[in-house]
Formats: sequence, structure tokens, C-alpha cells
Amino acid sequence: MGYKVLAINPGSTSTKVALYEDEQPLLELTLRHSPEELSQFAEIADQHSWRRDIVLKALEEKGIALSELSAVIGRGGLTKPIEGGCYEVNEKMLDDLRNPWMVHACNLGGLIAGDIAREAGIKAYIADPAVVDELDEIARVTGLPQVTRHSIFHALNQKAIARLHAKKVGKRYEEMNLIVVHLGGGISVGAHSLGRVIDVNNALNGDGPFAPERAGTIPATSLVDICFSGEYTKAQIGKMLAGKGGIVALLETNSMMEVETRALEGEPKAKLVFDAMCYNVGKQIGAMAAVLCGKIDNILITGGIARSEYVIERLKEQCGFLAPISVYPGENELESLVENALGVLRGELTPKQYV
Repeated sequence: MGYKVLAINPGSTSTKVALYEDEQPLLELTLRHSPEELSQFAEIADQHSWRRDIVLKALEEKGIALSELSAVIGRGGLTKPIEGGCYEVNEKMLDDLRNPWMVHACNLGGLIAGDIAREAGIKAYIADPAVVDELDEIARVTGLPQVTRHSIFHALNQKAIARLHAKKVGKRYEEMNLIVVHLGGGISVGAHSLGRVIDVNNALNGDGPFAPERAGTIPATSLVDICFSGEYTKAQIGKMLAGKGGIVALLETNSMMEVETRALEGEPKAKLVFDAMCYNVGKQIGAMAAVLCGKIDNILITGGIARSEYVIERLKEQCGFLAPISVYPGENELESLVENALGVLRGELTPKQYV
């Protein structure tokens, strides 16, 4: 009998749950939360017990007993910066998830996993959270002593795709140089050198290409002018950078399928913005190529927007001369979490301790 792993991925308006037996999915659920339901909670952290109970009820309705589980793994939260890997959920981590430096639904992943694991008498884990920080020290330095570059990116998907590709070509992730491009609501482009992401744009806080919901890098003095115009609060400007910036600000939609349709049907502004997004992603790939001194085994493109043939062709035209490009469309976060837990259960990975 194989290992049964429960994976939990909380998002802003849903909680995704999957049960796997080894690599075979047995159950995949998206538990959606209406605005009315969420409005009863003042803070995201207040949703913890409510979301946990919804997950437990869904499992019960599907006839799944907690005694069947071998491990539980949740999406990692915004804890302190840590190196990549699979971490056992411990009291220090739980405390930091209850008191995070930044509010996001992903902070609930480890909390819910910890609760369920405790009830089942098994271990709980997280893997490759967005705060994975393996930057070279030189990549942290900016021109202002008050500002240091931080690593916040789609670490779970980037690392999983990098390992998947390495396995596909018969190599180890730790012996390859890769550029991994995640194209989603936010866009991150990472330089993976021998198993470490030594440089990557901060995909949350205004760095790199603009994206469906992110403004990306903005000319500094222009942003200062906006900040001191008196027209916006700090919170509103924060939303401009992450949540209401990028494509949604320029074209009033965050649907890239709609944007592509409008562009291909000849709407001039939609085509210009769509092409500009691709252009800026290509520039960021070029920057990461310089970080790796041109020694690149492959460029890997993943995320939901990687399903667009138009985007892929633009990036191949701009960056295909740098290295072979492979495309892995979609965001297989639950599957990636399960793979990490299975690695621990099989003794292939040693879980790290959060301290």
C-alpha cells in the first residue's frame, strides 16, 4: 500500500485540497469562499479555524478518514526568509504564521496542515514558500543604504518545474544552470545555479516585468511624484503595485485570454500592452542570462500564461538565442507539494527545521 498525502493550498477566495496515493491523485477539490462568508472575518488570520473545519468536513463527506493519511503538507506562508526545501511544521513556524510580517491567505497553509496532522498523529510539512531566499549577496545591494533587495517569488512552482525538467533530461537539479520564468498573476524570472536561486525579481513588491496584477519596476521619481501627489493613501499605492497594477490598470481586465483575443483581433492598445509585457519578460530573461554569465542549460517557461502560443513565440524570438526553451504550462502547486512530502516519506529528502 502506498503513502497517502493530503495537500492544502489556501488562496484569497478558495482553499484547494488534494489527496494523493503516491503519485496518483485520488481527490482534488476547490472549496470556494464567497465574499459574504469571508466578510465575517476582520483579518485573514481569523479564517484559520473556519477554513480548517471546511477542509475536514469535505474529507468526511468524501469518506476519507484521517487515519488513512501518511502526511499533510500545506502551502508555505510569508515567514522569515529561508532557503528552499521541505520543512517540518514546528511551533516556531506556527508562531510566525500566526504573526506574519505580511498578510496573505498562504499563511493559513501551514496552520491548517499542522492542525490536521496533530489530530491524525502524523507529521505536517510546508515546501518552497514564496519567501525562499538564496540570493547571492551581490544581488541584494541597491544604490540606497535604506533599501536591500529581497527574494519573494513563485518558489514552489519554479523549483518543482526545475526539478521536473532536470529529471526529464537525466540530470540533477543541483548540477544545472536554468532560467525559470513563471507567468501568472505575478511574473517572476529566476536564475537557478546548481540548485540555488541566486537572483530573481521580487514578484510581489514592485520589481521586474509588469504582469496581469503587478506594476513591476516603475521609474523611481515618477513613483515618488504619485506618492506625494496627495491623491492616494499608502494602501492605495500598495494596491497599484500589487493587485491593481499592470494589465488590470492598463486594460481594465486581468484575464490574459481576453487580452490576447483583443490583441489578435486588432485592438491597437491591447496589442501594444500585450507585446510590452512579453518584451519586458524577455528583458528580464536577458538579465538573468547575464547573472549566469551566459552558461545556461535551459530556459523553462511555466505558469498559466505559458499556455499562450503567442507569448511563447514572442519569448522564443527574443530569447531563443540564449539557450533551448522548454514550456511547462500551468501551476501544479498541489502536485508539487505532494512530491515534496513523498520525498520525505521515502527517505529521499531530509526535512529541514525552521528556527
